[in-house]
Amino acid sequence: MDRVANKLLAQQSKQLDPFQGIGPLGNSSSFLNISSATSLLARVISLVISVITIVSFIWFIFNLFIGAFAWLSSGGDKAKLQEAQKKILNSLVGLILVISAIFLIKIVGTILGFDILNIGQFINQLQ
Repeated sequence: MDRVANKLLAQQSKQLDPFQGIGPLGNSSSFLNISSATSLLARVISLVISVITIVSFIWFIFNLFIGAFAWLSSGGDKAKLQEAQKKILNSLVGLILVISAIFLIKIVGTILGFDILNIGQFINQLQ
């Protein structure tokens, strides 16, 4: 009797929902609308650049404090003093490089005629 009931239940068909995906690009209609994809890409790139800039600034502060502490604790030893000065200088140069890289990218984008840091707008212009 159980075999008959299982066989009858197995024969019932069920309509499956269409595949929706995950996130804002999950709808099938969003594949036709490229602006949502470029908006997402622009937000991701902006977030990555922001995180890298913030992390580099925190790293600069951290190395600045370590260099300052090494300078104070050098106790007149020239080698330790020069090492501390080098650490402070290297952290300052690193921060300047990160900030100047953002400005350099902006200048290159202006020369080429599009905003490299706003990749979503650039992709929409290509359409």
